[in-house]
Amino acid sequence: MTNITAIDVKKLRQATGAGMMDCKKALEAAKGDAGQAQEILRQKSLIKADKKADRETKEGYIASYVHTNNKTATLVEILCETDFVARNENLQKMGKNVAMQVVAMNPADVTELLAQDYIRDTKITVEELVKQTSGLLGEKLMINRFVRYEIGLE
Repeated sequence: MTNITAIDVKKLRQATGAGMMDCKKALEAAKGDAGQAQEILRQKSLIKADKKADRETKEGYIASYVHTNNKTATLVEILCETDFVARNENLQKMGKNVAMQVVAMNPADVTELLAQDYIRDTKITVEELVKQTSGLLGEKLMINRFVRYEIGLE
């Protein structure tokens, strides 16, 4: 049996944002392999997100991103169930990353955006990123719409 230390659990928790007990159980299931434990937690988040699919989203957060050249920007509307989650740092970080994705990849609509490989981790799609964050926060999350601005284009 692999000896799982508190430091191992803390590192996995910092890397994933998952709960302490979830991290410990994932490490035990992965026999101490942090990479495999992250995959276990990712799959668990996707399952949690699918269970919340029929919930109503009445709150939200508008994420923004302006590219460093100051010529391209975007606003992304992300819906959630409560204002508490709308103010959550993890949701806001995901929102900024999705806004960066929109600036970089210029999707035509939300469906195309969700299907794209996530630019910060090409092993997952943007849809999987949203589901992971949903599983982590315990609420349904949804990218409702976005607008992208570029100097000189209408």
